[in-house]
Amino acid sequence: MPSPFPNSRTESDGSAIIRVLGYNVRSLRDDTEALARVINACAPDVLLLQEAPRFFRWRKKLARLAKATNLVYLTGGAPAAGPAILCSLRATVESTEDTLLPLTPGQHRRGLATAIVRFGKARLGLVSCHLGLQKAERRAHGGLLLERLGALGVDHAVIGGDLNEGPTGPAFTLLADALQDAAAIAPRGGTDTFPATGPDRRIDAVLATRNIEVLACGVPTDLPGVTGSDLRAATDHLPVLAALSIPANS
Repeated sequence: MPSPFPNSRTESDGSAIIRVLGYNVRSLRDDTEALARVINACAPDVLLLQEAPRFFRWRKKLARLAKATNLVYLTGGAPAAGPAILCSLRATVESTEDTLLPLTPGQHRRGLATAIVRFGKARLGLVSCHLGLQKAERRAHGGLLLERLGALGVDHAVIGGDLNEGPTGPAFTLLADALQDAAAIAPRGGTDTFPATGPDRRIDAVLATRNIEVLACGVPTDLPGVTGSDLRAATDHLPVLAALSIPANS
């Protein structure tokens, strides 16, 4: 049976179809072999991580994950307070930058991992984010995320994040009004992302600028070589996979 998520390719006009995977990996505290199986089965060109390792030996842990999934580390981890970006060798990396968001007293530090990459003639901004546990902070940080996205100076961009609220929440609504909520545009596979052992909430999302064509997005099911036990053992969230068509830059 063919995958409901189109395969990656570069078109003759320089545009690109890519797979973007958003995934909260809980600091790699769970079954990393199961996690690698899930990521490899999704075959992402871009992996937008939340809760990447950020404390003791965080670089080594991310390097091991990258090696196990045939990806390379771009940015994030400790410098972004958790979010990180990995990509395939198909991408040409133009720039990377990590940004710390204002600290809310009594809460964890939050940040953004950002990069600009090219696939063929398609130039793409990337942002990985993990919004906080307080509604007011999430809304404020959502606005700062959009400002940072605009500052990238790119025509096309994708955000992957654990938003810590559902589609009716203020931060999720703010982002979905400014961008495309990919799973709402072209739903494929499952919907709810948390908790992995019995998902009943959609708090993880991939969002794209409106000039990107969303081909499919959702929690991937029937992944080759992956069992339900793998998804439950890998981390406490389910992944969100999106297939996107990125126009060539003129």
